[in-house]
Amino acid sequence: MTQVKSISLIVPTFKQGKILLDDIDNLKKSLVKTKLNYEIIVVADGLLKQVEKIINHKSSILNLRVIGYDKNKGKGFAVKYGMLKAKGDVVGFIDAGLDLDPNGIIAMLKIMEQKNADIVIGSKTHKDSKINYPLFRKILSSGYRSITHLLFGFSVRDTQVGLKIFRKNVSKDIFSKIKTKGFAFDVEVLALAYRLGYRKIYEAPIKVNFKHNTINYLNSLKIVFSMLIETMSIFYRLKFTNSYNKGKS
Repeated sequence: MTQVKSISLIVPTFKQGKILLDDIDNLKKSLVKTKLNYEIIVVADGLLKQVEKIINHKSSILNLRVIGYDKNKGKGFAVKYGMLKAKGDVVGFIDAGLDLDPNGIIAMLKIMEQKNADIVIGSKTHKDSKINYPLFRKILSSGYRSITHLLFGFSVRDTQVGLKIFRKNVSKDIFSKIKTKGFAFDVEVLALAYRLGYRKIYEAPIKVNFKHNTINYLNSLKIVFSMLIETMSIFYRLKFTNSYNKGKS
């Protein structure tokens, strides 16, 4: 196994504003603990100039890049945009918003080394995960997991956690082919990994502390409905079209 010397973490953001500074500071502290060379890439999914102004005026982290574009295009597009520009031996992404503890990255890197993994994903269903999550969100997540398992036959239990790391060659191979721009892109990533022959996918424990005091149920349902449409589109492309190159066998 090639020795890992560096890691790149993508942080997609849309209207997170100044909370980004806390995200970046916490992420830096976690990456320093890995003792690897690291870079943090913030991808502004819209409002690029505002994000650049917030970060460049406040942050003193040298190995930090801010990239992006002015019009919102969706989380999947933002993650792909950053992943394809990353330079680390290991490349990953983490949601902005402080709900996910970035220290989970340390355990994920250990699993990648021990298992010689292609991909390591954070999982709310891992026995060692510590989850503070609203019941409504748990129900939606459980239902969506059941649908994706039925459609794609995943062996992984949780596809949607916004913390995943990949070996660089695996990342480039998968993300160069991603088409989904919205929240269902995680499913497309794992479905493509299976299609391309990357089956060494392991789940890792995470710590989630859902900090939002109010839940917009209507907005959550709209997101889920949009994800279902995207998920069916992914299934159709995989099963009935030649939209994806087969790559590895």
